[in-house]
Amino acid sequence: MSYTGPDFEPPQPRRSPLRRPLTVAVAALVPGALLGWGVYAAVGGPDDGGKSGADRAGAVRTSAAPSASASATPGDDDGKKPAGSSPAPTSTKPSASRPAASGPLAGKVVVIDPGHNPANFQHASEINRKVNVGTHWKECDTTGTATNAGWPEAKFTLDVAHRLRDLLEKQGATVKLTQDGDRSYGPCVDERARIGNEAKADAAISIHADGSGAGNRGFHVIMPGPVHEGAADTRAIVAPSAELGKRVAGNFVRVTGSAPSNYLGGGTGLVTRTDLGGLNLSTVPKVFIECGNMRDGTDAALLTSGSWRQKAAEGMSEGIVSFLRG
Repeated sequence: MSYTGPDFEPPQPRRSPLRRPLTVAVAALVPGALLGWGVYAAVGGPDDGGKSGADRAGAVRTSAAPSASASATPGDDDGKKPAGSSPAPTSTKPSASRPAASGPLAGKVVVIDPGHNPANFQHASEINRKVNVGTHWKECDTTGTATNAGWPEAKFTLDVAHRLRDLLEKQGATVKLTQDGDRSYGPCVDERARIGNEAKADAAISIHADGSGAGNRGFHVIMPGPVHEGAADTRAIVAPSAELGKRVAGNFVRVTGSAPSNYLGGGTGLVTRTDLGGLNLSTVPKVFIECGNMRDGTDAALLTSGSWRQKAAEGMSEGIVSFLRG
């Protein structure tokens, strides 16, 4: 996701504050993963074909409707509405969880939040209405970004969410999706948080892809900072969310071979933010992951590869499993 939408304002890259504890934490957690990245960088990444990048100054949120080609898959928040707001989407319930299998995660609940909704572009007035995210009001949602060839972030996030769900269910977890392409738009950012809270999730993850400028590459995991204002109180989840974020980042490096972001996080792949309603309203451990930059040709080649998306899901899964098993 690029950050000009509802829950996402462009973060200004800060170097010294983020380098201190997070760099040490990731280095201590996954030395093998970082070594693996060094080997990967030396020998080259997957050879799946991708799309050409185009320079875009700064992070830019895509607001136009996806192109007709966006329907193909490459590689094979709700509270009280303001007066006069649009009607609710067709479905306001999270996607039903499937029966959990036996396994090491039996009894654990994981909520997966596929960023945006493939049909959001058809509901501009609905997704632009303001919702209360605890500390302030923001738009319900956005369309998300897209590759330069027009493949939307919302398709990417839903595909990876399905892969991740299957992996976690094989470990015995009960998995809930905030949406499964089964509602007319949304859910809004506040409802996304509430779904995880009401499920009493042991872990929640919101899946995204960025829309920054060409040359900006790599993934980063966003963790909540301490917020205690209005309806937002993250104090109880900051520490466990940080642990979840470190484990997801470390395993994502190890499994995918992708490097941490070269434009945010000081090379750690970890970013802390206090402006995102999806994190500020959460009462359960939660992180966002930006899997790569859809506007960079090299990253887009990975994001549009089905085999790489499977690796991305595996990296997330192994990070979540590691967190839940302690």
